[in-house]
Amino acid sequence: MLVRAQSVQPLTGLVVHVTFTDGTTRDVDLGPYLQGPVFEPLRKQADLFRAVRVEYGALTWPNGADIDPDVLYHGGTPAWARQHDQPEAA
Repeated sequence: MLVRAQSVQPLTGLVVHVTFTDGTTRDVDLGPYLQGPVFEPLRKQADLFRAVRVEYGALTWPNGADIDPDVLYHGGTPAWARQHDQPEAA
C-alpha cells in the first residue's frame, strides 16, 4: 500500500504538519526541498507557502509546485537533487 499525504497544516517558517494515510504525523521543514524556480516564490511569499494543500496525496501549491509524498514519508531525495547528484557518463 502506498502511503500518501492526507492533510497538511502550515506551522511557522517553512515547516508543515503532515498527516499521512497510514496515520503517521510529522512536522517537516520543507526548506531543503524548496529548490529551483517553481519553489522560489514559496520561499519568498509566506501567504503563497501557507496556501499549501493536498492533491492526489502530494503537497501542492497554487503556482503548480508540488512535493512527492514518498520523499517526505521516507526521507528521500527530491527528484531535482537526484538529477544533480548523478555522475557524468564517461
